[in-house]
Amino acid sequence: MIGILLVNLGTPSSYEPRDVHRYLVEFLTDPRVIDTPWLTRQLLVRGVIVPRRYKQSAKAYREIWMKEGSPLMVNSLLVKQKLQKLMGDQFAIEMAMRYQNPSIQEGLKTLMEKGVDHLIVLPLFPQYASATTGSIQQKVMELLSQYPTIPKLTMVNQFATHPLYIDAVCETASKYPLKEYDHILFSFHGLPKRQLTKIDRQGHCMKKKDCCATPCGANKDCYSAQCFGTMQAVAKQLGIVPERYSICFQSRLGKEPWLEPFTSDRLKELVTNGNKRVLVFCLSFVSDCLETIYEIGEEYNLEFKHLGGERLDYVESLNDHPKWIEAIEKIVLKA
Repeated sequence: MIGILLVNLGTPSSYEPRDVHRYLVEFLTDPRVIDTPWLTRQLLVRGVIVPRRYKQSAKAYREIWMKEGSPLMVNSLLVKQKLQKLMGDQFAIEMAMRYQNPSIQEGLKTLMEKGVDHLIVLPLFPQYASATTGSIQQKVMELLSQYPTIPKLTMVNQFATHPLYIDAVCETASKYPLKEYDHILFSFHGLPKRQLTKIDRQGHCMKKKDCCATPCGANKDCYSAQCFGTMQAVAKQLGIVPERYSICFQSRLGKEPWLEPFTSDRLKELVTNGNKRVLVFCLSFVSDCLETIYEIGEEYNLEFKHLGGERLDYVESLNDHPKWIEAIEKIVLKA
């Protein structure tokens, strides 16, 4: 039997401050997320970042919480159910979260008890980053190493420009009349620049302007280059000319240099240049979550209108869209 482990980021078990606190500590003390020495990371996360953020984050989670739970959890479980129905009983499918529950440990245990002889791990992040997909892969390998027998293992690194993934994104965006917007913004989750240069094996990273905008062998593993690849593939399929779209990065944490331009700075520039109606794609995510519903839909929306903008819409994530379920099936079967 083939086992499929789908892994998303994670979510607090509730919007209560204590649960949000627990989630943030687990998330931010991951050495691949904040890659500083252990003691520095613990002091920074437990003593500074989480105490300052968890109550505010709890309020934000409360704003987006659904009757059934967090949007990320609700949509992730729907994906699992629909994929299982599509692929049939010859596949054993589990959904796990990198942080909190259902855990990767629980998902692996269930699949191993079913006797899978081939395990396919699909992190639900289109672009590869050490802090997301890399962290999931490391956790899976650590847990599998504890079993006396290990099945054949296949890990999907990224699907940033997979044709069926791009099809699903474009299908989701089809209800938005693109011609009514002055500009199309592609906002990806940010990363410290240091985490990009860290994986550079050929001395290519950030040596020249726009080095990520053109794919090549030297930047094939680069998160930023894959973000550009996703954006360009979607724009091409939707017929958006280069002058009408641009890239930016959201969710900066701390003061060290992060990927630019920042989403807030880009919004200011757009309004200054007379772009009053903007549509935003958030293509670091396949499930709506705090960063899409609240950060873009609420915070940046208010900021944009305060600056003088008229309309800021965002294209919802793929969630359980049928095209996305079909795309996952093909990505897994190819693996």
